[in-house]
Amino acid sequence: MMYAQIMQFTKMLRNLSLLIDKAQKHAEANEFEPDVLLNSRLSPDMLPFTSQVQMACDTARLATSVLTGKQAPVFGDAEETIQDLKTSIEKTIGYVTSMKENDFSGWEERIVAPPGWAGAFLGIDYFYQHAVPNFYFHMVTAYAILRHKGVRIGKMDYIGQLPFLR
Repeated sequence: MMYAQIMQFTKMLRNLSLLIDKAQKHAEANEFEPDVLLNSRLSPDMLPFTSQVQMACDTARLATSVLTGKQAPVFGDAEETIQDLKTSIEKTIGYVTSMKENDFSGWEERIVAPPGWAGAFLGIDYFYQHAVPNFYFHMVTAYAILRHKGVRIGKMDYIGQLPFLR
């Protein structure tokens, strides 16, 4: 069960990479440097697009690490270009998909203390009370920034392909 839920992060990160491709094409069609979008924000007090992508990736890696008890790779959040962001997404997907279903065994009852937090959680509480909402907050904010900047994307670009039965 947890394995499928964590793998949903990888689906959404792939969608984010496709959104970035559309943003790059938008910039080229409108004759501005695509990297201009990287510093774009919805509001002056919100983090820019680059940070939203970084935090979505960080959350997916940290949740995977915390719930499996395995060390997560650290990328340093030093991305400066669109290609850097796409590479970070691919590395994150690579890490998350390197896990097997049995790596998550006992995740619900595992006591977890993510780095930088003042306390510990049960795995189930950490995942549903923090990891999921935090991941989707940064995903939707990244999407909203691109929409705000005129990139022609819609809900299905965010959601991606659905597993319809034939």
